Amino acid sequence: MASHSRTIALLLVLAGLASPSAAFNITRLLGEYSDFSTFNNLLSQTKLADEINRRQTITVLAVDNGAASGISSLDPDVQRKVLSMHVVLDYYDTAKLEAIKNHTTLLTTMFQSSGKATDRMGFLNFTKRSDGVMVFGSAQPGAPKNSQMVKSVASRPYNISVLQVSAPIVPPGVGGSPDSGAPPPHNKATAPAPAPKAKGKTGAPPPKDDEEAPATSPSGETGDPLADAPGSAADGPEADGPTADGPAADGPSADAPSPHKKGSDDAADAPSAASRVVEGAGLGMVALLMTIIWL
Repeated sequence: MASHSRTIALLLVLAGLASPSAAFNITRLLGEYSDFSTFNNLLSQTKLADEINRRQTITVLAVDNGAASGISSLDPDVQRKVLSMHVVLDYYDTAKLEAIKNHTTLLTTMFQSSGKATDRMGFLNFTKRSDGVMVFGSAQPGAPKNSQMVKSVASRPYNISVLQVSAPIVPPGVGGSPDSGAPPPHNKATAPAPAPKAKGKTGAPPPKDDEEAPATSPSGETGDPLADAPGSAADGPEADGPTADGPAADGPSADAPSPHKKGSDDAADAPSAASRVVEGAGLGMVALLMTIIWL
């Protein structure tokens, strides 16, 4: 009977040790480090601490109080999403991260298991760079990996590991934080102010300073006063004077029209008439000489 009782008690103890609630308590674990008090309070406020404590195998990527202030400024629903990105559903300490093949892998987070993540939003991209630095970032395409591992805070193989990272990990489309990798919003371009409209009739061309209204003759007709005035350049003696290229021609210009067309025709016929007069006079003289000789 006594041995039977001892067997039952031993089974109860083993069952208690194997239960998730007895595995660890993240609130008490982080409570030993004052640098993570803000992060620890956020886990309690969003009820994520209760979900973490129900897990048997977990890794928490914690940020110190300075970095956690960026999470505190978010809405409560966004806080929960961002914090769940810092809870990996497997055990990883520094030794296991060092042994990852090809120094890069995808890690499943508690945000992925919540059913609220889309695409690869609930996965983390871990990479060990060529310089030995380990970095974490959202697995969303184009998201930066700018959260570096600082140190191991606490570990209880193979139940829980707490690693400090340098910056919060916010996937694109969650929270709008600069760390999310989402492009900043573009400021709308300011349209240039329209130029003030000139007073007066629309479309009327502005008057030119160097233009003057045409002069009006006494008869009321407009025209060029210099062209109509006597002694103008068109009719003056300069027209017969030397030109810029040399002396003017002696005769009238070949292109200038004759002022008297009829006179020109008479002059053209004048040689023919003179020839007839001379011819007649010559014949008369011959006849006179022939008469004298005959007598």
